[in-house]
Amino acid sequence: MTDILSTPIDPGTRIGHVHLKVADLDRALAFYAGVLGFELTQRYGTQAAFVSAGGYHHHIGLNTWESKGGQPPAPGTTGLFHVAILYPTRAALADALRRLIAANIPLDGASDHGVSHALYLRDPDGNGIELYWDRPEAEWPKGPDGELAMVTQRLDLNELLAA
Repeated sequence: MTDILSTPIDPGTRIGHVHLKVADLDRALAFYAGVLGFELTQRYGTQAAFVSAGGYHHHIGLNTWESKGGQPPAPGTTGLFHVAILYPTRAALADALRRLIAANIPLDGASDHGVSHALYLRDPDGNGIELYWDRPEAEWPKGPDGELAMVTQRLDLNELLAA
């Protein structure tokens, strides 16, 4: 009998959405819908909202149920490190960077990981956000043993903006 704990899950499994606690719903919507461009799919008064890309029911849930007026977690505590939002093309990631620049949203970093290009920032509640584009899998760097060999190198933002 196969040990269930040593068997990988179905490779088609995906993260469907993330649900974030926020201090101010309107401020969060101004960032996720206004700056990043997600569409508001449903709002529950002043307490919760759902946003998505492309008409999906929701990719990101936002609520103030336990966090209205709250503060971000202090350093040294557990919790969310970042939410990674995958863009379908390098040009779409460049558009995201243009939106951040237009809204004066600072980056925490920008990296070329060999497998992806990534922009790192914080939302208004201090949640870590990664905006990224994956290179085609055939271009992913591999070591001599064929295993994935990701790197962290500086991403040239001017080159990305030219995309």
